Amino acid sequence: MQMSDTRQIDADPAIVWAALLNPEVLKAAVPGCESLTGTPEDGFEAVVVQKVGPVKARFTGLVTISDRVEGESLTLSGEGKGGAAGFARGEARVRLQPAEGGTSLQYEVDAKVGGKLAQLGSRIIDGFARKMADEFFTRFQAAVEGPDDEAESAEVDDKTGAKKGWFKRMLGSD
Repeated sequence: MQMSDTRQIDADPAIVWAALLNPEVLKAAVPGCESLTGTPEDGFEAVVVQKVGPVKARFTGLVTISDRVEGESLTLSGEGKGGAAGFARGEARVRLQPAEGGTSLQYEVDAKVGGKLAQLGSRIIDGFARKMADEFFTRFQAAVEGPDDEAESAEVDDKTGAKKGWFKRMLGSD
């Protein structure tokens, strides 16, 4: 399953780049992520719980960052094993470009599943993969972008439960 999209993020490319390498941002962005530990250099160990159709599983796996071109592009690759449910493997190639008002983030995702999950059929799996990619980048964008004014500074993202723009504020870039 392959997909691609572009997001306009209201933040400087340097902030978006830093967020892509930040384990706290990645943990907040991955739907169902219970834990994420490690470093961009060595990789991250993750535990993610997901329900795909009738199959609910806890996946444990590794996320690595490769093909890094500082401030411009990288590849996020991950593979998780869900016991009897099977496995999920994916790769997202991310490219950043300065854009008016912030950063254009382009991504191409390739995802594969095996085991019991693969038996659910391509329509369910494809829909799930699209939803996961969209939710990841929606959560990522919410973590990076700050609110437009101080009155909204406590606004909480409905999907992540985190304050919107918390990463940008943490860097003092608001």
